[in-house]
Amino acid sequence: MSGVGYRQLWAADPGGWRTAGVAWAGLTGPVDRQVGELGAAGTRLRSGWSGAAATAADARLAGLGAELASVTPALIEVDQVLAELAGRLTVAKARLAEAVTRADAAGLVVDRAGGVHVDPTRVRPTERTSVVAASVAAALRDALDGAGAADRVAADRLDELTRAAGSGWASPPPPGRPAAGAAPTLVRAWWAGLTPTQRRWLIGHESALVGRLDGVPVAARDQANRLRLGVWRAELLAERQRLLTRVPPGPLTTLRLHGVAGRLAGLDALAGRLAADGEPRAYLLRLDTAGEGRVVLTLGNPDQADRVLTYVPGMGSGLDDAPGELGRAARVLDRCATLAPGERSAAVLWLDYDAPDFVTAAASAGQANDAGPALHRFQEGLRASHEGPPARQTVLGHSYGSLVVGTAAREHGLAADALVFVGSPGVGASHAAELGVPPGEVWASRAPDDVIRVARPVDEFARRALLGPASLAAVLGWPDRSGHELWFGHDPSDPGFGGRVFGSGRSGHTGYWDPGNPALDGMARVVLGR
Repeated sequence: MSGVGYRQLWAADPGGWRTAGVAWAGLTGPVDRQVGELGAAGTRLRSGWSGAAATAADARLAGLGAELASVTPALIEVDQVLAELAGRLTVAKARLAEAVTRADAAGLVVDRAGGVHVDPTRVRPTERTSVVAASVAAALRDALDGAGAADRVAADRLDELTRAAGSGWASPPPPGRPAAGAAPTLVRAWWAGLTPTQRRWLIGHESALVGRLDGVPVAARDQANRLRLGVWRAELLAERQRLLTRVPPGPLTTLRLHGVAGRLAGLDALAGRLAADGEPRAYLLRLDTAGEGRVVLTLGNPDQADRVLTYVPGMGSGLDDAPGELGRAARVLDRCATLAPGERSAAVLWLDYDAPDFVTAAASAGQANDAGPALHRFQEGLRASHEGPPARQTVLGHSYGSLVVGTAAREHGLAADALVFVGSPGVGASHAAELGVPPGEVWASRAPDDVIRVARPVDEFARRALLGPASLAAVLGWPDRSGHELWFGHDPSDPGFGGRVFGSGRSGHTGYWDPGNPALDGMARVVLGR
């Protein structure tokens, strides 16, 4: 359609589009089962039939299976298109409602066609009411234009899928693939040079490659990684089976079985969130079941957002507790939506590093140093794949995650407009100026009862502990002259660090995201740039 009218937008139901998208994505299960049944039928034929006819039949079944499997990425794409339409309509409706509220407060009336008039029973026409009326009318046009643009984008993408259904979903791309660790700008240029059918071929046939490449659009990475969810679950089940066959099991095997169970539970919880009929839609950008497990998952599409938060958790983080960490990112995003319903925001859980499991490991900066290049590349990828004007990007680190963020910013640079550190043991820097973001955009918060405040450089802690209880008590009592040196440098919540500080209630080391904690509001306001 050429545009969206006032009454049309007011009556629009974004939730209905979102539900329709989930229904399309839900068809992937039946398609996968049909593909499996065709494969099983081929196996049965090969076991009892030979000759030219058998070979031809086997080839035909294999071709049908491949053709059917090629539909799956398109089903996921329809879900993405409708979910993104729903998200943009939600923002447009919020802008519409805000404009109508402003009109009412000024004694103006918005008629059924979207016209703005003075209500003579409440106010008299003045120069001021004319200015307000013009401002409200502009805001209404902006909301309607946003809805119209969303409608056109969705219609164009669905039209392209319809055409592809008739001419073929996928076609092989030319030779040549980006090398591992390639610059996201180069990856983005390579991807932009492919046709839609070539991209779908890569998503279906080289999903492991597409799913991990920073610089490939978020929607494509999500499609590729969703196709691999069954593979990752099968890997964990196979690992569990190998451990169960060990006789005698032994305590180490029992511990490993517990770890596998935790990762399975985490994977299943994330898969449930990916399939959920809710706002915002989740996008899977990375998953690895090895070790403690790694995951990068975003709520909302950062390629289309005005504000993007990347949250880096700390010690003990892994695939098993990723759903809980995702919940923290979701709370910040919810607060952003409350404070700025007319803006599109997205929140990323970035757990693509080997987080330390114990305090002894967390006393070293080694794992933070190792994580730096990957976080740098990821943020560069967000910049490269973003659509339209650049988003405001904020990177938030909690606990040891703040050292990961600080080290990456200082050593490699981060494509970020703001950095936030909460519950930090130090960020590997002595001053905010070392972190490479605009002045005034380094933020920190520390709860009054956060145990991290007694953290000291590990060599000094060990030395004083050896001297006896009195010296250990002195360390815990913060006896040094400055009072601002933590495990990994100057306390970022100290004004002398050169950053800015927002408050937190008494919440211990993990309660910064608790409802009612002012720190939650502080994090959201930094993300929004307010």
